[in-house]
Amino acid sequence: QVQLVESGGGLVQAGGSLRVSCAASGRTFSSYAMGWFRQAPGKEREFVAVISWSGATYYADSVKGRFTISRDNAKNTVYLQMNGLKPEDTAVYYCAARRSYYSVYVAEYDYWGQGTQVTVSS
Repeated sequence: QVQLVESGGGLVQAGGSLRVSCAASGRTFSSYAMGWFRQAPGKEREFVAVISWSGATYYADSVKGRFTISRDNAKNTVYLQMNGLKPEDTAVYYCAARRSYYSVYVAEYDYWGQGTQVTVSS
């Protein structure tokens, strides 16, 4: 069983930066692909970024060049560095874990955190 806890959300001005973190439990953390998703009020949860067990990364077009995902397997933690934030980035950010190769689909992830709120003011 894997438990995920997000942190680091908050209020930031447009153009600013923020880093959110996801602490995970589990002996097999390093074997999981870890993804970040977000959900704004009234909208479906959408893919943001993912990092595989080997460190390969993939980003949604909307955040490419602005966000960076990374992981520290020794600390069982995955990060999302968000730069050049825009009001449209405002959402609850969730981390998710998936055994095996990475996926961009919500339904294919096995474990989810409770989310952390990121609000970008204009």
